[in-house]
Amino acid sequence: MLNFSPSEGSAAAAAARRASAKPGRTIRVSVKRCEGPGQDSRWETFSVKVDRGANVISVLQQIAANPVTVEGKRTTPVVWDSGCLEEVCGACTMVINGKVRQSCSCLMDEYAPGEGDEITLEPMTKFPVVRDLWVDRSRLFHNLARVKAWVPIDGTYYLGAGPREKPQQQEVRYKLSECMSCGCCLEACPQFNLEENPADWNTAFIGAHAISQARLFNEHETGKALRDERLEVLMGPGGVSDCGNAQNCVKVCPKHIPLTESIASVGRAVTLHGLTRWFKA
Repeated sequence: MLNFSPSEGSAAAAAARRASAKPGRTIRVSVKRCEGPGQDSRWETFSVKVDRGANVISVLQQIAANPVTVEGKRTTPVVWDSGCLEEVCGACTMVINGKVRQSCSCLMDEYAPGEGDEITLEPMTKFPVVRDLWVDRSRLFHNLARVKAWVPIDGTYYLGAGPREKPQQQEVRYKLSECMSCGCCLEACPQFNLEENPADWNTAFIGAHAISQARLFNEHETGKALRDERLEVLMGPGGVSDCGNAQNCVKVCPKHIPLTESIASVGRAVTLHGLTRWFKA
């Protein structure tokens, strides 16, 4: 079985695989299936004919149209989550050939360029499985709410020109703003574990995505009105100090967001906030 990933080898090697891909080839797709929460998992393999430019989503659509395994057994259509199909919404994250990534941008010309090549598709392991490749990412968004990842502005009426921002600061914040809450960083993080009980979400590790978004809004001239509240959360259980510095998050981020820089920046801010609070006590 081939086990290609954009992070493996050079861009030239990936381009060579795409160029060598055979149009109209037949590949094998092994999917980890699960009927619902708490149900046992099983593997099913499908044979799919693909043309150049096909991605994982188009392969899954073919399987859904004709859900027959390689053994000739008719089964239920595979369930997955997706939205924009252009690596913006973050919904289609799954584990492909053992590595987490977006499925909409995963091209078969790179992962399965030859006749009979095989890929494996699995749901993320850090979130409860709803069915098949679809997981419940509620905890991810809950953690964004914990750090108040928004700009506090009441009303929608015109409030006049906003605060000016230096180009250097805007460049940093723009990159942070590209986070699409896909969950790749959380799947790769050894400190972020499956917590199915919502009662445990406020004490478990909050994750790189929430820490980076806290930095984004703390550096916003209006958003920093909630700076102290965010830092208080990140000082508590499951906060920035729980990061083990594995740096897996920054390696798998599809948007190449400097997550480790954000963690370091927020760590410094939390330390200063704690000292300031202590001296004011």
